[in-house]
Amino acid sequence: MKSEKEGLVQRLKASGYLASEQVERALRRVPREEFVLPELRDEAYRDTPLPICCGQTISAPHMCVIMCEALELGEGLRVLEVGAGSGYHAALCAEIIAPTDAQTPGHVYTVEIMDGLINFARGNLERTGYASRVTLIHGDGGKGLPQYAPFDRVIVTAAAPSVPPPLVEQLVPGGTMLIPVGGRGFFQELLVLRKDPKGRISTKNWGGVAFVPLTGEYGH
Repeated sequence: MKSEKEGLVQRLKASGYLASEQVERALRRVPREEFVLPELRDEAYRDTPLPICCGQTISAPHMCVIMCEALELGEGLRVLEVGAGSGYHAALCAEIIAPTDAQTPGHVYTVEIMDGLINFARGNLERTGYASRVTLIHGDGGKGLPQYAPFDRVIVTAAAPSVPPPLVEQLVPGGTMLIPVGGRGFFQELLVLRKDPKGRISTKNWGGVAFVPLTGEYGH
């Protein structure tokens, strides 16, 4: 499996998706095979989404890398993730913002609405040593987490019909949000929102993506 991971890293670097040292380190350190279903462990380093449970998927590695790079993560940041899934992307973020040798570690807060995924994600994060750096909460992520806000970065891993206002409100001035926006079908636009020091929002369209639909009050 080590050779499969190395092959994936090299392909993502060659494609231009994987550019920064900290994202590459996270990709190497987080064991994706521990975040997929046991029967799919041998598929863990294929660059493709894989089913987990409850009709959900773990995103393809290249999409995880794209999102980590676009967020410009760094040590010490406070990150909100909407849609924990298997816990893999939260672990990648935690490896960047709160590495074990961090002087000022950050923290990831990840919200999952589906009952069936909570125990799966929690077990994966605990087994791989990320539970102390990732707080997993059962709830409607489109509402954010006002009790833990504000956040330096917000990442949404399911497609919303529009940008949920609470997530914008809970983003710090100078912060960045990544969210796929579009219909329930498997084609949406990945939006990169930035809030300037005065609270004004600018939006950049990264391009077409395919995510499962967001559910809850601000979902489909």
